[in-house]
Amino acid sequence: MAVKLRLMRMGKKKQPTYRVVAADSRSPRNGRFIEIIGTYEPRQDPSIIKIDNERAVHWLGHGAQPTERVEKLLKISGAWTEHTGEVIDAAVPERATRKSKKQMEKDVEAAEASAAPTEDAAADAGGDE
Repeated sequence: MAVKLRLMRMGKKKQPTYRVVAADSRSPRNGRFIEIIGTYEPRQDPSIIKIDNERAVHWLGHGAQPTERVEKLLKISGAWTEHTGEVIDAAVPERATRKSKKQMEKDVEAAEASAAPTEDAAADAGGDE
């Protein structure tokens, strides 16, 4: 039986929470599972990740394949490091703020404007000597 570590969606409409479960790869996303390993609450700020590292390492050791998202959660919780022995930067990267095209153009113009006076001042200083 091929076992996967994956997310199982819980919660109300538009308010998801997830369980990290060990499940047969042939069963549906919210179907039958073997064991609950932890929970993930993405809507909290910051996201709440609770994973039983001992059980996660057990399943990884027995050949369970994590999905991409679960692998990221295991790296954050430290279970992936215990399993593989890799040293991983556990710092959670900050989300990049999204900017509109107009805002990006304004930022570029402001950067050019701040760079222009320093060039003029350097040219003036060089001309006096």
